[in-house]
Amino acid sequence: MYEEVPAALEWLTRAFGFREWLRYAEDDGRVSHAEMRLGDTAILLGGPKGYESPRRHGHVCQYVVVAVDDVDRHFERAKRSGAEIISDLKTQPWGDREYRAKDPEGHVWFIEQHLRAVSPEDWGAVRKVNGKPRVAAQVKSRRPSPHRTRRK
Repeated sequence: MYEEVPAALEWLTRAFGFREWLRYAEDDGRVSHAEMRLGDTAILLGGPKGYESPRRHGHVCQYVVVAVDDVDRHFERAKRSGAEIISDLKTQPWGDREYRAKDPEGHVWFIEQHLRAVSPEDWGAVRKVNGKPRVAAQVKSRRPSPHRTRRK
């Protein structure tokens, strides 16, 4: 959600390379729905009446995670465009290389590239089945998290 959807569309295009896919404006001119694309990723934006952004209130209630093919190149583009980088590029123990940025309305974006598959147990996570911790050998369905085990 954004207070100023048109400004967000412009900023996300310039800083992150998204392209606008569609825009719907209400009779009063307010953009209430928009869609953007970056590769295979789609994001939806809205501007409901009375909405106030995280920047206005000084706290964030969610993160946006976007996977890209070349996070180093994406990071350089975001920096050149003046994005507020809140965490520099770093390769994480779970196999992703990522950085974090804040947009002008205060939303936090995790931009990542998956480098290698790493078992959750190898980076300190505990798998749970029916709410109970299990070691990997006890888990019948080892369906991996799609977020942490993507492969090219």
